[in-house]
Amino acid sequence: MKSGFVNIFGRPNAGKSTLLNALVGEKMAIVSPRVQTTRHRIKAFLNKPGEYQIIFSDTPGIIDPKYKLHERMMSSVKSALEDADLALLMVDANDDFLECDKIFSSLRLKVPAILVLNKIDKAANGKIAEAEAFFAGKAYCKQLVKISALQKIHLQKLLDVIMTAIPEGMPFYNEDDLSDLPTKFFVGEMVREKIYELFGDEIPYHTAVMVNEFKEKESLVKIQVDIIVQRESQKAIIIGEKGKMIRQVGTLARTDIEAFIGQKVFLELFVKVRPKWRDNEMQLNEYGYQ
Repeated sequence: MKSGFVNIFGRPNAGKSTLLNALVGEKMAIVSPRVQTTRHRIKAFLNKPGEYQIIFSDTPGIIDPKYKLHERMMSSVKSALEDADLALLMVDANDDFLECDKIFSSLRLKVPAILVLNKIDKAANGKIAEAEAFFAGKAYCKQLVKISALQKIHLQKLLDVIMTAIPEGMPFYNEDDLSDLPTKFFVGEMVREKIYELFGDEIPYHTAVMVNEFKEKESLVKIQVDIIVQRESQKAIIIGEKGKMIRQVGTLARTDIEAFIGQKVFLELFVKVRPKWRDNEMQLNEYGYQ
């Protein structure tokens, strides 16, 4: 039996969340074309009873913190560095390799690492060969695997490489579980994902989501969620004219939540203004950014 922690690191929008979802075969992390979508460390388990349990961790994209929220996000990256058995260093094939190298060199990895070159299906001419040449001499790059997480290209090859690096051991978690996070967390993330989908500019980055109520009744699950913004003008945008936008958020989120928990859902959304919440320690704790 093999069991170990495989933690995914990289710049924002490298495709870490897409890879996590593709490897475990479930939508565990929300996905958006926007950078900095992931704010928490999300663990998801790939189980084959009697053979292996791989605990994958999606981590926030590595950035220079501008707010206390960013500091909390980078703290979750640090914790993922400390318990990893194997690091996946993820690079967008069209990204700036020098910037990626700067980040990976600063991680001071103490565990084996695999460099995962993602989005090879969209790589510009010569970029794949350029990446192979660039990363070949780097101390942290013991092996390079080329994939497309979105198109599921070479994922089995990546898994085979991962399996060779995972230590022997018993499962850390129940083999029927998909994550160590509660259902409430994923419900909040599904609401937040719809805000990324429906609103442009700065709105998603100024928004937090808090699930206040999750009650399982006989025929449905009653869920009440607060959407937190920083300004009254942002609240007006999220509500929309005659409530049009908030209804759209609710309709799209409810569809995903019902598919996720396998039950009918009554979803109630409220929008609340909390100025400068991204720099408020108490509010960050309240909204789950520990």
